[in-house]
Amino acid sequence: MPAKDEMPSTVQRSPKKAQRTWSKAHDAAVEEYGEGERAHRTAFSALKHSFEKVGDRWEGKEGGKKGPSDAQAARKGGPARKGGGTSEGVDANATKSHLLDVAKRLDVTGRSRMTKAELVEAIRKANARSTRKARS
Repeated sequence: MPAKDEMPSTVQRSPKKAQRTWSKAHDAAVEEYGEGERAHRTAFSALKHSFEKVGDRWEGKEGGKKGPSDAQAARKGGPARKGGGTSEGVDANATKSHLLDVAKRLDVTGRSRMTKAELVEAIRKANARSTRKARS
């Protein structure tokens, strides 16, 4: 099935470049692994190298900086689950200053007193709320 038909709503609300990145990676993964969860994980892994989830959509990373968004994405061997969770699109490798800026845009309360890890988790939760709201 073409990536356009499989594209998640968060990617559909994102810039065209994010949509193209997800689609190309998804189609290549379908050819390699077949249709299903692995193709989706591969597409999201590719997306997370250039984009981060902010609210209910994906935005280009700060300063065009590319690279893995969290420890799971940085592992060798691709996006297959090997234990441990992901930051669900939050760029956990970003600076604390950048995370504070994202938290401010998402209106996360108490952000100024949070550690970097707490900011990542608070942004992840705010993103999930925003996505749920956009889908309803």
